[in-house]
Amino acid sequence: MKAAAAYQRVCGTTPAALDAGGDMALDADEEWVYFRVGATEAARHLAAGTKIEPDCGPRKMGAGPNGIARMHVRTGEIRHVVSVPFQVGHIQANLWQPGEIVFSWETGGKSPQRTWTVQADGSGLRPLYPEAPYEWVTHEAVITRDEVAFAIMGHRPIPNGAIAVSGAATDVGGANPGQDAAWGPAGTREKPSGLGIVNLRTREMTIAGQTPSGSGLWHVHGSADGRWAVGDDFSRSVWLIDRRTREMRLLTTGHKTTAADHPHPTFNADGTRIEIQSAMLAEDGRSMNIVVVPVPEDWLARK
Repeated sequence: MKAAAAYQRVCGTTPAALDAGGDMALDADEEWVYFRVGATEAARHLAAGTKIEPDCGPRKMGAGPNGIARMHVRTGEIRHVVSVPFQVGHIQANLWQPGEIVFSWETGGKSPQRTWTVQADGSGLRPLYPEAPYEWVTHEAVITRDEVAFAIMGHRPIPNGAIAVSGAATDVGGANPGQDAAWGPAGTREKPSGLGIVNLRTREMTIAGQTPSGSGLWHVHGSADGRWAVGDDFSRSVWLIDRRTREMRLLTTGHKTTAADHPHPTFNADGTRIEIQSAMLAEDGRSMNIVVVPVPEDWLARK
């Protein structure tokens, strides 16, 4: 093991006035890194008269303004990208398309409009998937050059109808989160739900699949070749989807719901393996291990 300086370097220092947050993403050209900026800096770049959004939901999150800035990794130069009147979260760079950013309106649960996209020069700001009030959209992920996957949740009971998840409600770390009535009438299977995929160019959206019962898919991803999609659910089970046939397969299950975090499945570059995190082997029931799950050989052999 060498000294730390052999493995890391300081690209630049953000001024305290930016109130820079932890959401960061490296651009596809590996020249710029994007990061969140706080309310004071964001407000400097907002148009006069912009309506600032308040907190939304029982977790008291979502209020703006916030913004996104970028730093050049060789020179340390900082440029402002965009300001918005709500809390910014989950900043991602399109790893195939330099200068394209995806981010969220972060409320800790149901957002009025979860997914957003903007260019690195601040142009093209728009909702990525314009959602309805009854849709609970979350956990977006750029999966191909032109596509973003996200979950349309179906975890809440339909009033006077089907119950999605049995058992007591929990906080976000448990096995039945997002049940607080203060989130409003969203996130049930009364309307279409599942793993959605939206095309950044055509703006068309399709639902690749949904679990037959239970919470439905939660954290989602897809292979870069467009062949497969994957998602976990509240039980920490992981489901694989053939995007051509829409067939679903339970890939791995039995992971502890007491775990410190969720599986968060992510494909490797060639779409043959999926990385998850799991507390299945943890003596304390919480500590996470990184686990690699192969896509089954018989599925890889499909034309």
